[in-house]
Amino acid sequence: MAKRPNIVLVHGAWGDGSHWSRVIPPLHSKGYTIRAVQNPLTSLPDDIDRTSKMAAAMDGPTLLVGHSYGGVVITGAGHTPNVVGLVYIAAFAPDEGESPGGIFGLREPPPGAAHIKPDNDGFLWVDPEKFHENFCQDLDETAALVMALTQKPIAARCFADKTGKSAWKDKPSWYQVSENDRMIPPETERWFVDRMKPQKTISLAASHASLASRPDEIVALIEEAAKATA
Repeated sequence: MAKRPNIVLVHGAWGDGSHWSRVIPPLHSKGYTIRAVQNPLTSLPDDIDRTSKMAAAMDGPTLLVGHSYGGVVITGAGHTPNVVGLVYIAAFAPDEGESPGGIFGLREPPPGAAHIKPDNDGFLWVDPEKFHENFCQDLDETAALVMALTQKPIAARCFADKTGKSAWKDKPSWYQVSENDRMIPPETERWFVDRMKPQKTISLAASHASLASRPDEIVALIEEAAKATA
């Protein structure tokens, strides 16, 4: 029997590896070897480097799963030789030479963009008072409060950093669209899908934080990708 791949979970902006807390236990119980990277969110090259090193350190074939800005990261880190597939969860899936900021400029900004504020050190934050209604409106108040108050800011330059060669052109990919996303327009997510032509796409009536609000469906998609790449 082919060895099932390892799984590396890659968080997005305003979060860390704990955003995968509802996905990790069921995958672990199924016997997968899992790691959730903790990216610095200081630049796209920094984050790709950290994720690539974690993937390379895994023993054997490895699947990368990226949420939100984490999709930009796995698009670059996916070139790591032992990476066998990519799963995008309400994520950016840029092509070579594109940046998240440039992609945002293609259409009207999503509602959540109005509540992203810079600090004096060049990092961006989501207004904690507006976090629930824009990032994770389908989570309960307690879960949303914890996400809001533990958010990890992202350097503004990450939205300007351009992508190199896109790994989704060479590695099989899967995609989940969040139809109620207020941080990345659902239309943009569907545009990624049309361009990428993933192995499978699922659409959920979910917020941007689908990895927390719809973990059963996210786990099923990841496991389907894992079985396909075994």
